[in-house]
Amino acid sequence: MPSLLSQLHDRFAAAGADPELRPPGRPEFGHYQSNVALRLANQQGRPPRQVAQEIVDRVDVTGLCQPPTIAGPGFINLRLTGPALIQAMARQLDDPAVGVEPAAARQRVVVDYSAPNIAKPMHVGNLRSTIIGDCLVRVLTALGHDVIRQNHIGDWGTQFGMLIEQLMAEGVDVAGLDLESSVALYRRAQAHFAADPDFAAAARRRVVALQTGEPETRRLWQALVDVSKAGFNRAYRRLGILLTDDDLAGESLYNDALPQVAAELEAAGIAVQDDGALVVFTDQGTAPLIVRKSDGGYGYAATDLAAIRHRVDRLKAQRLIYVVGAPQAQHFQQVFAVARRAGWAPPEVVLEHVGFGSVLGADGKMFKTRQGQAVSLDSLLDEAERVAAPNVAMAAVKYADLSNSLHKDYVFDLERMTATTGDTGPYLQYAHARVNQILRRAEAEGDTGEAPPDLAAPELLAAAEEEALLLDLSRFPDVVAEVGETLQPHRLCAYLFDLASALSAFYERCPVLKAAGPTRAARLTLCRAVGRVLARGLDLLGIDAPERM
Repeated sequence: MPSLLSQLHDRFAAAGADPELRPPGRPEFGHYQSNVALRLANQQGRPPRQVAQEIVDRVDVTGLCQPPTIAGPGFINLRLTGPALIQAMARQLDDPAVGVEPAAARQRVVVDYSAPNIAKPMHVGNLRSTIIGDCLVRVLTALGHDVIRQNHIGDWGTQFGMLIEQLMAEGVDVAGLDLESSVALYRRAQAHFAADPDFAAAARRRVVALQTGEPETRRLWQALVDVSKAGFNRAYRRLGILLTDDDLAGESLYNDALPQVAAELEAAGIAVQDDGALVVFTDQGTAPLIVRKSDGGYGYAATDLAAIRHRVDRLKAQRLIYVVGAPQAQHFQQVFAVARRAGWAPPEVVLEHVGFGSVLGADGKMFKTRQGQAVSLDSLLDEAERVAAPNVAMAAVKYADLSNSLHKDYVFDLERMTATTGDTGPYLQYAHARVNQILRRAEAEGDTGEAPPDLAAPELLAAAEEEALLLDLSRFPDVVAEVGETLQPHRLCAYLFDLASALSAFYERCPVLKAAGPTRAARLTLCRAVGRVLARGLDLLGIDAPERM
């Protein structure tokens, strides 16, 4: 069943108005407010209160709201009825989806995220893409979309000629490699490449052997890929990320398509020769987009264009979401523009870059080791687990990332992130555990909750703190839908923090276990509903909801 807010929108639409409902500035004005009359009055040249009265006379909010009121110059104020709020809560208790409604227009959505590089450890930069992408996948799936996860790993390119040549030069048994030793191999290969022109020439020839499919070169390349995949999967399991090997779609997948991408762009007059390179001049920046370099090699742009074509043509995607750092914004603007011009992304296909800021150290600068290198993901998570239990540590790390507006940088401050007070992941976990503690005590006293109370009595759940919780519960489906549309997880985080804060106020003013009769039963039911929504909301963030802490 649609949320209460959706039902209100439908009632106003039936009366010929788009109310654009939002919470009022002050609680005495009700639960929702609309300025539709002011907008219409401005268009029609009429007094806004007169327009507001006409709308109020037409709209039927029976069963949802008390009679609407008009305030100030023409604001329409709405207050949901207690029975409507209680019925919405009851539906959340009965519904496996906890009230989250499937989107009206379901789509096939590709989410491109994480994207670590082969033979390199996952680092703090991969952390944000991985956590944000995982949350978006969870939310979009909950909304009924057909979501395809794509892990666009860096498993192709000139560095592999260098790596494989170093393997052969040292006679290393590739079967004995792990991610750490392959990283060390990569560093030795870099040094060797810089110091020895003969080795550098051999490495370049090895790239050609890789691209043309020479069997031994391909075998060694696959071994390096497999070693790295094992390391990535350990990190994903540790973080509770949904990605698996089935979601891998690295750069190598598109290698064979790159010549055709270049040829089609040139034949259509979209790409032109410029100083030996094949480029596209776009309006998204002064520098052209390089499709093919002057040495004949292909860069990221060609691969990303091939990926768009593959995802639209082969995967039948209707929405493509790229969770990649904010510095790549211009790159994606250009790639999207070229894909549109080439017809590989028709107008009805949505292309979105979800950019994000950086993780900063306590000094407010880029989070790096003392040697100036990117902090590895494992070392960062190890540090978090030295401060808190693993599930609490992961909650702290994920929530700190997701609760910030994505485009902003944030400071990695473990002491603040792991606190069980304030706007943190552990605080939300604690709120969920506290609800479960009350329910366990009630069950120990013989209240199993199997027979829900009759909540029709007007005196039940009528206290201000109870009404605030009921109102927050009713908003959950709308917040999830909003995140699915805007791709801004911090809005779900803010909602859950508000819900947990309202729960705390409820505990202080409305005794649960010390209450008796119908009041106790009603408050236990409210606690169950809050616990369900907290658990579902945390799960959408990719965070564990423990029953005890």
